[in-house]
Amino acid sequence: MKAASVQEIKAALKEKDEKELMELCLRLVRYKKENKELLTFLLFEADDLPVFIQGVNEEIDEGFAALNKDSYYIAKKGLRKILRIANKYVRYAGNKTVEVEVLLHFCTAFKGLKSSWQKTGALAMLYAAQLKKIKAALETMHEDLQYDYRRGLERLSE
Repeated sequence: MKAASVQEIKAALKEKDEKELMELCLRLVRYKKENKELLTFLLFEADDLPVFIQGVNEEIDEGFAALNKDSYYIAKKGLRKILRIANKYVRYAGNKTVEVEVLLHFCTAFKGLKSSWQKTGALAMLYAAQLKKIKAALETMHEDLQYDYRRGLERLSE
């Protein structure tokens, strides 16, 4: 089965009444956890982004607290899992400010690890890639916000 384009779906949704739209949304939510999480964000958390960012940062901190640092392999898998969760929430928000704040927090926690991750190529590249994503997101933001976040980025780049 070939999926319809966004425009085709939009046109078909315009023809549905309110009750049918609600049924379609509820059916969509039943089948995938990510759809349910996105709808939860849009309905309950999208209006208060600072609280959402704080919750994401707390989840990142919990991930770092539970991280097994005995083996680089296990630590790398754990870090990628934390990053995958952070990127999922960034994708839900669709906001560059949220992206910068969450990734800055991730990089700060990453840099605060008590292991010599800089010597491990894969972990160093993971960290560098996040700094690059932060820089790219900063380029699209307002100049005043850029200045505030660049200072935090400079501290991480040292």
